Amino acid sequence: MVGGLCVVGSPIVDSHTSPCLCLDTLISTHMNHTINGDLNLQRRSVGKKLSSSFTDSRLPTKAIASKKQKRVKSFVIVNELGGQYEESFNDVKSQIFNLFTYKAVRTVMNQLYEMNPTEYRWFYDFVASNQPIDGKRFVRVLQKEKHELAERVMVTRLHLYGKWVKKLDHAEMYKDLSDQNLQLMRERLMETVIWPSDDTNTEKIG
Repeated sequence: MVGGLCVVGSPIVDSHTSPCLCLDTLISTHMNHTINGDLNLQRRSVGKKLSSSFTDSRLPTKAIASKKQKRVKSFVIVNELGGQYEESFNDVKSQIFNLFTYKAVRTVMNQLYEMNPTEYRWFYDFVASNQPIDGKRFVRVLQKEKHELAERVMVTRLHLYGKWVKKLDHAEMYKDLSDQNLQLMRERLMETVIWPSDDTNTEKIG
């Protein structure tokens, strides 16, 4: 039986206890970069809106009056800077697809490790060279190398997604997210509260 290997970044470390690749670090790092990039992009767009709004508010009164007389519709009021999500959540959908591709790769690798060590070794080398961070690109490249294996990954990720959808409870997920927000705010509050000391309650003797 072929021993498993563990990949974290680019170094390869031997591991005979698990057939899976340690891809969690790769996925979490990529997601952190993506989230940070989205946040920076959103901050820049909000900054531009604030800057343009501030510039318009500093215009002379005559200029504002003349603009209102000419064209009132030229003024844009930004009223919900933090609540506007103009995208259609395509970025979230893309991340879900990438995550299920990653889970499908792990599942297929487990199966190959038990049933076909030679194929497992080839697939391991392929995954090490083409990390499944971008699911669409990963499957596209795999199709050119081994079409049957690519189909297996696609069918597996679709099957896993179907199982997840059946078990998904939107109300429960919303409640869990709300509870997590409340817990984090409570933890932060407890860290910032200064508790009074008991020195005032002690009686002095003598």
